[in-house]
Amino acid sequence: MQKQLIECVPNFSEGRRADVIEAIVKPFRERRGCALLDYRTDKDHNRLVVSLVGAPGPIEEALLAASKVAISLIDLERHQGGHPRVGAVDVIPFVPLRDITMEECVELAHSFGRRYYENTGVPVYFYEEAALRPERKQLEVIRRGQYETLKVEIINPERHPDVGEQKLHPSAGATVIGARKFLVAFNVNLGTDNVKVAKEIAKGVRSSSGGLCHVKGIGLALKSRGLVQVSMNIVDFKKNALYRVLELIRMEARKWGVPVVETEVYGLVPAAALLDSASYYMQIAGFDPDQVIELRLLQLLEDDEA
Repeated sequence: MQKQLIECVPNFSEGRRADVIEAIVKPFRERRGCALLDYRTDKDHNRLVVSLVGAPGPIEEALLAASKVAISLIDLERHQGGHPRVGAVDVIPFVPLRDITMEECVELAHSFGRRYYENTGVPVYFYEEAALRPERKQLEVIRRGQYETLKVEIINPERHPDVGEQKLHPSAGATVIGARKFLVAFNVNLGTDNVKVAKEIAKGVRSSSGGLCHVKGIGLALKSRGLVQVSMNIVDFKKNALYRVLELIRMEARKWGVPVVETEVYGLVPAAALLDSASYYMQIAGFDPDQVIELRLLQLLEDDEA
C-alpha cells in the first residue's frame, strides 16, 4: 500500500529579511518525510510561500517548528506589505495528493488547528473545505480588513475564531488553516506605476466581481520595480486556463494603454496548466500531454511500481 501524500503551502508574512526567511525554512529542510520542493519570497508582497510534499505526520511536525520560529520573529504591529494578511503564519492549506481524501484533509486541518493553538496561542480560522461556517469558505472573507481590522472586530460574534480566545496574538495575529484543491498562483505584471489600473483590472477578472469563475485577484503596486501587478489564484485551472485569464487581462490593459510586461507562476504548478497554454499559443493541433517525453516516462515508472 502506498503511503498518504499531501501538499502543504504555508504562507508567512516575511519576504525581506533573509535571516528570518532561512530560519523559518530550516525545519522543513531537516524533517525527514517532509520534502521542501520550493520556497519563494517577494519584497513588495513581504511574503514567503513554501511548497511541501510528504506524509501528514512529518509535515505537521515541521509546520509546528517553523511556525514557532515565525511567531517569535515576525511582528504584525510593524509588518507592512502589499499582500493581505491576518497573521505572521498567515495561511496553511492541506491539499490531497495520493491515497488521502479531501474529507481526511479536512479532519487533518481541524485536528492540526487545535494542536496549533495549544502550542502557539495563536487563534485559528478554518477555510475552504474545512470551513465551519459557510461564509468562511472564502479566504478573503476571513481576511477582510486584514490584521488591523480583525484585532478590533474579533470580539464580534461573526468574527470569533474557530479555535482559541476572542483576541489576536499580540504580535502574530491569527492563522487560517484549511483543506482545498490544488490551485495555481498566477501573477501578471503591467508596465505602469498606477496601481488603480491593476485594481480595476483585477476587479474585472475575479469571480466575486462578475469576472471569470474560479479566479481570485487583487491589484498591487510593485514599488521596487515601478510596476503594478494583478495577483491571482486560479482555483480550477481546468475550467479557466491560464491563457484565457492572461488574454482577458491583456485586453483590459489595452483600454488603459498599458502593456503586459511579464507573468509569474508563484510556487508549484501542474504540467497540464502550462501545457494547455503552450499548445494554445503555439497553435498545436491535436496536442496530447502524452507527447511530452518526461511525463510519459513518469507514467511508465508509476506503472512499473504498481
